[in-house]
Amino acid sequence: MRLPKVLTLLCAVVLALLVLSFSIAVPILFRPFYYFQIDALDLPETTGWSKEVIQEAYDQVLDYCVLGKPFGTGQLAWSQSGYSHFADVRQLFLLDFWVLGVSAALCAVLLAVRLWMRKPFATLLSRGPGFWAGTCAGGLVLVIAGLAALDFDRAFVVFHALFFPGKDNWIFDARTDQIILVMPEVFFRNCAILIGVVLLTCCTVLILADLLRRRR
Repeated sequence: MRLPKVLTLLCAVVLALLVLSFSIAVPILFRPFYYFQIDALDLPETTGWSKEVIQEAYDQVLDYCVLGKPFGTGQLAWSQSGYSHFADVRQLFLLDFWVLGVSAALCAVLLAVRLWMRKPFATLLSRGPGFWAGTCAGGLVLVIAGLAALDFDRAFVVFHALFFPGKDNWIFDARTDQIILVMPEVFFRNCAILIGVVLLTCCTVLILADLLRRRR
């Protein structure tokens, strides 16, 4: 006897959301990823600010977006328009954290149900929920990554049009919002690469775990 297929489908969806939201959260929460790029991108040389000033500006922005602390960019200038954009960014960050927390909780509940019932999940086309979660999430990311690789500048614009509809406050003027000088487009490209690597690694683990379990 196996658990109903509807639980298998639910588990696959929840696992996919968990992997996606976790992957997005990694560059947000792991600040050393940015600290490393301060020197790698030669930001002190190109901006004229010290590494300490750059790091302070980044930390204050992230403190606001993640922790809700008062907004600031350290010693760098910022405008009301720039602040309003980071207010929108904060909402997206919080949404990702909510999805991460809820999907993790649901995964724990589904696992508890499986252990309590002592029944495995039913298969869909002979594959378990981990396989379908990894395949669907990984496939989606590969398609998006392929399109972005063709024209990242265009993908960057499309991303902002989708997630900040009807707004243009994400187009920063470096004279009034100097934070954009220490968060160049290449930094966001590297964030996207990190998200893709983490997500594809998680998807590969889910797929291999399912295949190995089926083989046993």
